[in-house]
Amino acid sequence: MELRIKNRTEELKDFIMKGTSPFHVTAEAARKLKEGGYEELNFHCPWQLERGGRYYVMHRDSTLIAFSVGEDWDGQNDFRMAAAHTDFPNLRIKQNAEMQKEGYGLLNVEVYGGAILNTWLDRPLSAAGRVALKSDDVFRPQMRLIDLKDPMFIIPNLAIHLNREVNKGTELNKQKELLPIAGVSGAGFSEHFFRELLAERLSVRPEEILDYEIGLYNADQPVYTGMNKELFSAPRIDNLSSVLAILNGLMEGGRDAVNVAAFFDHEEIGSRTKQGAGSMVLSMVLEKISSGLNLDRTQFLQGLSESMLLSVDVGHAFHPNYAEKMDPTNHSPLNGGFCIKEASAQSYATDCGAVAIIEQICMQEGIAYTKFFNRSDGTSGSTLGSIASSLVPVPTVDVGLPLLAMHSSRELMGVKDLDALTDMIRAYYTL
Repeated sequence: MELRIKNRTEELKDFIMKGTSPFHVTAEAARKLKEGGYEELNFHCPWQLERGGRYYVMHRDSTLIAFSVGEDWDGQNDFRMAAAHTDFPNLRIKQNAEMQKEGYGLLNVEVYGGAILNTWLDRPLSAAGRVALKSDDVFRPQMRLIDLKDPMFIIPNLAIHLNREVNKGTELNKQKELLPIAGVSGAGFSEHFFRELLAERLSVRPEEILDYEIGLYNADQPVYTGMNKELFSAPRIDNLSSVLAILNGLMEGGRDAVNVAAFFDHEEIGSRTKQGAGSMVLSMVLEKISSGLNLDRTQFLQGLSESMLLSVDVGHAFHPNYAEKMDPTNHSPLNGGFCIKEASAQSYATDCGAVAIIEQICMQEGIAYTKFFNRSDGTSGSTLGSIASSLVPVPTVDVGLPLLAMHSSRELMGVKDLDALTDMIRAYYTL
């Protein structure tokens, strides 16, 4: 068990270091799927699917949906689904980002998602995303992924001598005080130093770059912590832990029906985009799967009535320094297992019948879990579950790893919890 836990967390460590933007997350997921025998499909072509087939389709570069068909599939079209998101709070680099002050080169950025801003200060930062280049066909610009990898940027704090009230709490101005320093030069930077850097890394001319979607990311290395190395501290645990758990659960599990894994972008900003969980992309893929299996629309709709969805996203672990922020009777400590998240307001998708299914899976397989509720006088965010299930109306359960420092540039999890989550998802896809 301990070896498997270590291997799972080591795999997450590698996934985190490669998943530096939503585009890189889906690229790495696609690589793992190909390695596992999954075939890439084209959204624009008819799908001819076979029993025992394993497939995936990319959507807008940052959303990916994978699925498998059982070897002895009997024509029943129920979908066993799980979904997670590929994005994470960060600082996005604007166009015409270059700024200069007194020999400093700075970048103009905007905040993406609900980041804890002060955790981005004094950190080694790099940048990753995608770049659109000129092409012969104006409707098909050339798209290239880029990861600078080197920690080139930093946002330094103001010294306490110049801000004596800093330990009483300081609100950061997002336009003025979050500008990362790219370097200093007595001779000054060129006018378009960042664009020139991108061009150099991509081996193109600066004028070939039309636009980009690039975010800063925390370049810190993940580490084990705790006296017995039982904790894991890293950037981007939210929500790459869920993506990896679903990937492994899908590839390790298998039943004689259709299993689906969906990885959406833009959850951190509401999901209501063309590649978010609030789009029609999941229902479109499900219908194309049915068509590819020679089922008509009536059979597709009938199959949905027997389908189910797991919304997999991190939850709030019990914080020993802030016990008053926690629900008095429902706690999710680190290394206590994955958590089932419930809320009557449906900010977490709550269906007691579906929750009971997950509980029985855990009881049968000996998998540790807890339940999480918000305090009744507070809220703590939402997930893609309720959004996706409003468009694909199937019983849905919100689950995930309990996490401390959620939305910090560096977060903390228990190493055993990833194993519990992955084992549950594998059983969900198998039983």
